[in-house]
Amino acid sequence: QVQLVESGGGLVQAGGSLRLSCAASGHAFTSYAMGWFRQAPGKEREFVAAINWSGSDANYANSVLGRFTISRDNAKNTVYLQMNSLKFDDTAVYYCASAAFLQPLVGGTIRPKYWGQGTQVTVSS
Repeated sequence: QVQLVESGGGLVQAGGSLRLSCAASGHAFTSYAMGWFRQAPGKEREFVAAINWSGSDANYANSVLGRFTISRDNAKNTVYLQMNSLKFDDTAVYYCASAAFLQPLVGGTIRPKYWGQGTQVTVSS
C-alpha cells in the first residue's frame, strides 16, 4: 500500500519561506516520478512542480518558477518543496503525488496515481 505523508506546512508572512516534505512508503521510490499540487479555497487543484525518478529533471508552474524548488532524496524516500518569497496567493492545501510505476514526466508534469492527505500553507499579507 503506497502512502505519501506530507509535513512542513504552516502559517508564514508574505516574503517568508517554508519547506514541505513528503515521505513515501510502500513502493520503490526511485521508480516513481513525484510532484506537488495545490488547491486554494474555491479553486481547482493545480500543478506546482514535478521531478523525475533520478532528480535530474524538474519542472514548475509559471506562478512559482524562480521561487519554489522541488528536490528528492532517494535514500530517504522523500521529496521536498522549498518555497521562498511566498505570496498571499500561494495560500492553499499542498498535496504530494506520485506517478505510476516507471511513468515519466508528461508535458513537464506527472499523471498522479497516488496522493497524500495534504498540508495547509497559509501566507499572511
